[in-house]
Amino acid sequence: MKKIDPASKPWYREPWPWILMAGPAIVVVAGIATAWLAVRSNDGLVEDDYYKKGLAVSQQIARDQEAAGLGLSGELMLGATSEVRLLLNARQGGLLSDSVALRVIHPTRSGNDQSIVLTRDGSGFYSGRLSSPLSGRWHVQVEDQQKRWRLAAEWNVDKQPALHLQAASIAPSVSN
Repeated sequence: MKKIDPASKPWYREPWPWILMAGPAIVVVAGIATAWLAVRSNDGLVEDDYYKKGLAVSQQIARDQEAAGLGLSGELMLGATSEVRLLLNARQGGLLSDSVALRVIHPTRSGNDQSIVLTRDGSGFYSGRLSSPLSGRWHVQVEDQQKRWRLAAEWNVDKQPALHLQAASIAPSVSN
């Protein structure tokens, strides 16, 4: 008959079984946390209609060329209370409308994108208010309501207090 040593402890009071089980337990917890993050977060980089977006590139270039032809430029400023002011200049000032559309697009999270209409006040500025404050890097687009022209730029709000918008001068491509 086998004698049990009264000084021996049960297995759950020994450190080695717990140390050996800790590795797989940590992996299981990390896997569950990763799955939770994957299901909960939105992958803003994937476009559902990527083919249509690719076809629209030529339309975007035409709008940029129209803005260059009009001699459009502007200065976009952000106030402390999410107020946005835009000073828009054109070669022929009479071409400017009473309102323009401003789109502020986050590079990776489409849920943070904002679109507002800026209306011209008596001092020549266009103004409006964003729904939430901005910080970090953003893509900015200013366009007329009829979507004939567009000014676009990247803006790091934390590093630049104001954004200078200049019409892109894009030369038409020549194919052989």
